[in-house]
Amino acid sequence: MFKIFCLALGLVCTLYAEDVSIAKLFENEKVKGTMLIESLDGKERYVYNDIRAKMPLLPASTFKIPNTLIALEEGVVTADSIIVWDNVERNIKAWNQDQNVSSAFKRSCVWCYQLFARNIGLEKYHEYLKKLHYGNETTGDNVERFWLDGELRISAYEQIAFLKKLYDNALPFQQKHIDLLKSIMIDEKGNIYTLRAKTGWAVPKGAEHHGWYVGYVESSKGVYFFATNLITPSSDELSLRKLLTLEALKSKGILE
Repeated sequence: MFKIFCLALGLVCTLYAEDVSIAKLFENEKVKGTMLIESLDGKERYVYNDIRAKMPLLPASTFKIPNTLIALEEGVVTADSIIVWDNVERNIKAWNQDQNVSSAFKRSCVWCYQLFARNIGLEKYHEYLKKLHYGNETTGDNVERFWLDGELRISAYEQIAFLKKLYDNALPFQQKHIDLLKSIMIDEKGNIYTLRAKTGWAVPKGAEHHGWYVGYVESSKGVYFFATNLITPSSDELSLRKLLTLEALKSKGILE
């Protein structure tokens, strides 16, 4: 009986220990950061740099996941809305045109979500963040930038906890809005898998720049959630967010 207990304990420790194969991916690319992958039932967890995975960080554009639901619920945008461009030229060409809720999300259109934020207001955001238990539930005073370089913070573990609620339809939003968000979150779709995700890049002045890739994948092996956060001083390294995540998912047999 004692041997069985020890074997079971060893298995749990293996599943929750620092993951060697993921560590090798980070080492090969000479990048610092963290990655957390967890099954829907929580019985499998692979983590690299557990200390950073627990660290509260700016969500940047990953906040567009809850923010889209909030904007839809508050009626500041609908599935059929045209978000009229303000004719201000920005450095990302794809932003310099009219958008809809799907293109705004996929192109990570900052001015679109700042427009939503002005119409939603800080009071409503405070209410939603507490209902959602999202990160530190804090906005600060700037309604247009609290997720970009303000006071909102979330860890990789908290990202996954929120995504599990989204997957389970356990968030306080109309089902039609949850369904719409899930459809526009699709980043890749294969014959036997669907991957939903959102990127983010936090570039606060005078502080660490970091990039996110968070989401979940439904495959023949099951449903797995992921949160990758890399220290990314320049945009040249942003492609590694998704690249490392996909490689890790493949190494675990989650993606084929």
